[in-house]
Amino acid sequence: MFNATRACELLVGLPGVRVLEVAEPLSLDRRLVVTVESILETPCCPSCRERAWVEDRPVVELVDLTCFGRPVRLRWRKHRWWCPKPWCPQGSWTHEDPRIASPRLSVTDRAGRWATVQVGRAGRAISDVAGELGANWHAVNDAVMAYGQALLDVDVDRVGQVEALGVDEVLFARQGRWRTQAWSTSIVDVAAGKLLDVIEGRSSVGLCEWLTAMPEAWREAICWAVLDLSGPWRLAFDTMLPDATQVADPFHLVKLANQRLDELRRRVQHETLGHRGRSNDPLYRSRRLLTKADERLDDRGRTKLLGLLDAGDPRSEVRTAWHAKETVRGIHDIDDPDLAAQFVARLGRDLQDDSCPPEVRQLGRSITRWAEQIAAWHHAHVTNGPTEAANNLITRVKRVAFGFRRFAHHRIRALLYAGHPNWELLATVTPR
Repeated sequence: MFNATRACELLVGLPGVRVLEVAEPLSLDRRLVVTVESILETPCCPSCRERAWVEDRPVVELVDLTCFGRPVRLRWRKHRWWCPKPWCPQGSWTHEDPRIASPRLSVTDRAGRWATVQVGRAGRAISDVAGELGANWHAVNDAVMAYGQALLDVDVDRVGQVEALGVDEVLFARQGRWRTQAWSTSIVDVAAGKLLDVIEGRSSVGLCEWLTAMPEAWREAICWAVLDLSGPWRLAFDTMLPDATQVADPFHLVKLANQRLDELRRRVQHETLGHRGRSNDPLYRSRRLLTKADERLDDRGRTKLLGLLDAGDPRSEVRTAWHAKETVRGIHDIDDPDLAAQFVARLGRDLQDDSCPPEVRQLGRSITRWAEQIAAWHHAHVTNGPTEAANNLITRVKRVAFGFRRFAHHRIRALLYAGHPNWELLATVTPR
């Protein structure tokens, strides 16, 4: 025999819950309102074990998953109990059922877990998910933060043993009237390509504090510490990972050479013509050809570049910096690590010769200062490429969210999307 009440309870899908009413109030979003109550036995007072009385039946409205393409609100008639003994310190207490909803959240448990998957794993905007549920932005965001943090806390195996650790900064937000840049630091297992954590700021202090919080055995297992040519990261690795070999990222080394080349080009441009580059100026027309890899230049491009240098570089300073940049690129073509170390040391000295332009000498000093880290790449063959990939994912999350104001939101969203947590554990977590 068909039982309408039992059918409603099956559709609601919550054990131990009785459906009292399903209504369709007049509203523009055509939402359904399901009223339920928990099936309970009268409890005893936690303090004196006296049989409790019902004091009140407050109704809490929660955002639930959509049903038949329509937003749903779950109205939960809760039980507020009180102890009849006047001397009992317990007073009153409200029944909570985490299967229906977690305390202090305005969405049901299943809606919160679903929203966390949609926002964290699929990378959707909270406003998009909130619109689908017909909910407030803050309601969905609070649920994602609560369930997301609980998932990251329970997934203790996510940060395993790390052989090669990479760090890099990524822009978190622009804050205040003057749009001041606020930075964060990405910490990545570059061997596995996994984002381990995101910390606030880009100083050595923050990185040292994060490494200090990790077990000593975990730090000792790190063989390679990959970094760009940044003093704060070098200081942090010297302090916290003294046994790890530091490796200078090849991309950032070549980027530094290109920056010095571009600085010199702009200086010569201003000295020879007295103004910034214009579309008809030879050096301005050569700016992209100068930073392009030599092997990617065809005969036409090389002829054009040499002709522009002849026309706009009377003292051959730009030509010298161009050759220096190509020589720096050739460091990573050497197969023998010992030969590479000798080559880097000599290149640093040669570029500091008095006959070289100031920008080239500055490049030579940087190479000399980072010679050991540059040469270490030939032993490790690890780069910060996975760190840059993680930064791209973090930037995508920020772009979808149209930016963040709070670092906690930025961190949780980034780790859920780029940190690859074990999503099977989401069904087992209890948000705080």
